[in-house]
Amino acid sequence: MSLPLIPPMLATPGKLPPAAQDARWAYETKQDGQRAVLYAEGDGGLLLRARSGDDITAAYPELRPLGEALAGRPAVLDGEILALDAEGRADFQLLQSRMGLAHAPAKAARMAARTPVHLVLFDVMHLGGRPLLDLPYSRRRGRLEELGLDGPSWSTPAALVGHGAEALEATREHGLEGLVCKRLDSPYEPGVRSRSWIKIRNMLSEDVVVGGWLPGKGRLTGLPGALLMGQYGPGRTLRYVGGVGTGWSEAERAELAGLLRAAATEDCPFTPKPRVADARWVVPRLVGEVRYSVRTRSGMLRQPSWLRLRPDLTPEESSAYLPNAR
Repeated sequence: MSLPLIPPMLATPGKLPPAAQDARWAYETKQDGQRAVLYAEGDGGLLLRARSGDDITAAYPELRPLGEALAGRPAVLDGEILALDAEGRADFQLLQSRMGLAHAPAKAARMAARTPVHLVLFDVMHLGGRPLLDLPYSRRRGRLEELGLDGPSWSTPAALVGHGAEALEATREHGLEGLVCKRLDSPYEPGVRSRSWIKIRNMLSEDVVVGGWLPGKGRLTGLPGALLMGQYGPGRTLRYVGGVGTGWSEAERAELAGLLRAAATEDCPFTPKPRVADARWVVPRLVGEVRYSVRTRSGMLRQPSWLRLRPDLTPEESSAYLPNAR
């Protein structure tokens, strides 16, 4: 059989549902990894696709045995690929060393031995030759749990029904990224950023698009001292929202230097052009995530700190939009 390609359903940033509706929602831990849709034809094979639709199967060889676990049960599953730190928490920086290796299987195999990944499964969209998209979340979740998919490199963590405030507080106490709230009666909406799924982050952070950089000084000569950030406003114009100069390791700064050189351009991508002395411009194709304190009235991000590069997202796929342009 041939399984249909299904783009993943996306969550909308928001707050906890009202207390009176709490029992109508399920709560899952928000994971800090790479979203993946899994296609198992039931013959023991497995195909992994990123949110962009790219085939990333070869990047994660330790997940191939999951296809064997699904032998005889054709399925399309939704999940998140994680790299875990010493305390068992998802670490996106660790995961970055595994991403982008789909066309380098030998290196992927070596990295799998050094930095293994773990796949968290949380939805099923197609099973046994039948589409499940129109079923409510509660029934899909039940079908997923019936598969009993818990192995050396994958698991199906339980979802909590009700008790959202307690669940959110638990993620804060354990230093986790946040919570995803899912309405029990919601269908699976492929490719849609739906209000039926709400994501809550325990930190104030935003996706940004890199439009330029400032050269470093002293020991940072030849390296970026700061990145110039933008977010999309009305009409898809890239608006300048400030510079970020902290949050990188030396290795990350060197990696960024190479990416910035490759994207160099004479044209400023921001509208209007910011008054930033000694700025170097780049084609706006790099997406990053920054943490910040507040957004000023003029739209600038105050006290930003770099969290991570997002090589899994294009600017179009990111949430790098000003609040009034979302």
